Amino acid sequence: MARTDIHNFDFQKLLEFAATAKGEVFLKTSEGDVLNLKSRLTQLLALSNAIDWGKIGEATVICKNPEDESRLFRMNLYGGDGER
Repeated sequence: MARTDIHNFDFQKLLEFAATAKGEVFLKTSEGDVLNLKSRLTQLLALSNAIDWGKIGEATVICKNPEDESRLFRMNLYGGDGER
């Protein structure tokens, strides 16, 4: 499993990335919570949570598929959809 640290990341873009990922994608928060980003329940909980999910200050994304990790890295570095 590959891990990528992300900073000041738009949560909506992260959900869009997870929806198109080939493998499972998890978000590990600074509090140690691990959330499955492909889960609709997780998405609903995030939207109803008091935490500001508009921007993610700092977290770790865990991708089970190496291609997803590469795409996420480019997305985190360059912005956009990571397809360069």
